[in-house]
Amino acid sequence: MTERTEPAPLVHPGRVPVVNAANLLTAIRLVLIPVFVILVAASGMTHAGWRVAAAVAFSVASVTDFVDGWIARHYRLVTSFGKVADPIADKALTGTALGLLSGYDRLSWWVTAVILAREFGVTLIRFWVIRYGVIAASRGGKAKTMLQIVAIGWYLCPFPDPVARVGTWIMAAAVAVTVVTGLDYVLRALRLRRTAG
Repeated sequence: MTERTEPAPLVHPGRVPVVNAANLLTAIRLVLIPVFVILVAASGMTHAGWRVAAAVAFSVASVTDFVDGWIARHYRLVTSFGKVADPIADKALTGTALGLLSGYDRLSWWVTAVILAREFGVTLIRFWVIRYGVIAASRGGKAKTMLQIVAIGWYLCPFPDPVARVGTWIMAAAVAVTVVTGLDYVLRALRLRRTAG
């Protein structure tokens, strides 16, 4: 006979402690960003050991992005701090990584510009429609995030040339999905405004 798993007890939004596991992971992600920058700078994108260390730091920080959201939803630990800090940490990590890759001539600046324009554009749209409702994250958005993380991680790792070229294709897929999901978000926002209006 299997035991039933009871859902996490309901916690009143106003009573959720700010200091909790989900917010701690978000804070760790923010702390890892300068650590990541130092490791990339130490590597100069030429020293293999430091590049691996930078890739590990980026990967750990990226994993916290998935885990903190799951913990917050599963255990009902959503806080106002988390709602603000989580997307800031997410975009800061991705933006920093892309900027560093472009700064070290590993990635074209137009790629960084397109991805960051989409991310900040979607953030502005969220504020534009927030009084009408919240647009749920789509599967495409989750795929976009995963492709970006894999592509950045690939560029950071000191792969030999033939393997390193695979990163170009992963990044191309990430850019394509980033643009498509960005346009989809705009259309869904316009529909929400029209319906609510």
